Amino acid sequence: MIARDNLINVHLPEDGSGDYPHTAVAQGGVEPAGQAYAFHAHHRAQLFQIVRGSLRLETERGYFIVPPERAVFVPSGVLHEVTYLQDTDRSYLFFRPDAVINLPSDVSVIGTTPLLRELILAFLEVPRAEAGSARAERLVAVILDQLQASPVAPLSLPSPISERLRALAEDIRNDPGADWPLDEIASCAAMSPRSLQRHFQSETGMSFRAWRQQAKLLKAVEWLAAGRSVGDIAFSLGYSGPSAFIAVFRAAFGASPGKYFQEPSPEA
Repeated sequence: MIARDNLINVHLPEDGSGDYPHTAVAQGGVEPAGQAYAFHAHHRAQLFQIVRGSLRLETERGYFIVPPERAVFVPSGVLHEVTYLQDTDRSYLFFRPDAVINLPSDVSVIGTTPLLRELILAFLEVPRAEAGSARAERLVAVILDQLQASPVAPLSLPSPISERLRALAEDIRNDPGADWPLDEIASCAAMSPRSLQRHFQSETGMSFRAWRQQAKLLKAVEWLAAGRSVGDIAFSLGYSGPSAFIAVFRAAFGASPGKYFQEPSPEA
């Protein structure tokens, strides 16, 4: 059972002054669908572990979907905005920056093993007043070892840098199944189709076609987490039918949509 004081918001000074001396502190709880937290940053690195539900996290550099049985790691000082897409059971772990130097330097969505989930639950059972105890510090050390070994999940989408392409990307991201003819969207951005493709590649590191495909896949994961059927998702995203969608999904994630949230996670 989660310790009562771990259900209370963790006070984290932005500059680290007056911070807890412990390697990690935690908070468990539930967020309602639609709950949003505008752009902010923490002195400590943050891990969001999602037990049930899902969230969308956005930074200046990208966009991330975090479904059940996954977690997202946000390094120290990274500005991020969070929206909970469904009623969500989640756990937060906040780590001292010097404790996570072996973890990714960029925001990353990771798969969570049953062992990692049990370790996080065990840490949440330790009262916050005892977060610096020998037992708590041992748990944190093993959690960090597990995080280092956890595979990064392909659940991110880079954001363009320029304002006109960022606005266009947001429109596509919100409705990736729409037709979006290249000539028309290039005209909206006041570019030729060739120029748009060139700038998109330069600013995101992905071709425009590959970026659109990834936008569809992230929307598919979001809808799967919400319980929508494979057939409904396939047609909503513009695929010719469920078989075509399943083939693309399996190629990207290593599992069919129906098995994506089952153990073991195949992501690599």
